[in-house]
Amino acid sequence: MTSRTLPPRDQITLCFAHAAYRMKERFDARNTGMRSVEVRTADDLQAAAGQADVMVVSGMWTNDLIAQAPRLAFVQSISAGVDQYSREQFEAAGIRLASAQGANERAVAEHAMGLMLSLSRQISLARDNQRNRFWRGMISEIARREDELGGKTLVIVGMGRIGSRLAQLARAFDMHVIGVKRDITRGVEAANEAMPQAELGQALARADYVALTCPLTPDTEGLMDAVAFAAMKPSAYLVNVARGRVVDETALMEALHNGTIAGAAIDCTHEEPLPEGSPLWDCPDLIITPHTAGETRRYEDNVIDILLENLERLWKGEAGLRNQII
Repeated sequence: MTSRTLPPRDQITLCFAHAAYRMKERFDARNTGMRSVEVRTADDLQAAAGQADVMVVSGMWTNDLIAQAPRLAFVQSISAGVDQYSREQFEAAGIRLASAQGANERAVAEHAMGLMLSLSRQISLARDNQRNRFWRGMISEIARREDELGGKTLVIVGMGRIGSRLAQLARAFDMHVIGVKRDITRGVEAANEAMPQAELGQALARADYVALTCPLTPDTEGLMDAVAFAAMKPSAYLVNVARGRVVDETALMEALHNGTIAGAAIDCTHEEPLPEGSPLWDCPDLIITPHTAGETRRYEDNVIDILLENLERLWKGEAGLRNQII
């Protein structure tokens, strides 16, 4: 692939494109001297594409922008996920691409830990009772009480940066962690033990909690289906901070309605925003957060750190980028 040339820093134009993040504000605070613009809508991105040498974008990206951006040499994704970018079209156009992997690993791992605590300590039920001004009394039935995480088994599907960080946090709570990934010869050091994805069913049978931190790939799409839920214990919980389509939503709802599993907490859904009429809203024993696991007050600066490092590498003519995709 012959890559497009990045202009010098005093001639470069960066385009930040996101509906909410304050990327340009945080970038300007670095006093780099580089020219930048910011857009908040897809229409404005289309209009600005022709002047951009670098785009910092995620959800607004569509691959037809390539034809409208003759100067575009590098795209720094704001997100860790890069499903929206056509690798073939990027390579054909000579445009480099890097992800923001690692920018939110702490936030997502902590969010997953928070969801597990919410499930075990029944925080969502307490909040509902507070809203209804109801003081719940002591519970005689042991199985209905709040629980402890210590001594429980957590299966983490996907042992990348987020999964490894979550394993560290979970072990600090005295949980036993089983890491599940395709290649268990590396990257599983944070877990107590590791199992290959081919043995997922055996891992699920041992789990008190299952946390999904894997990328969305052909191998992981629909990974948690009716068969997977049937392999879990009736007392087990699912936490999904990966991608919505890693979970078969119909199978999840059936598992919750039927008591196949005890509960679930999901940060992502097939369709986002989740439609008002979705049956997920009324599903029993389910906590939903609106794809906010990666949200943190440091997010913009974390992405800009990756961006600036990659710009320096490109100017130096280095072949490799941080979190390189293309």
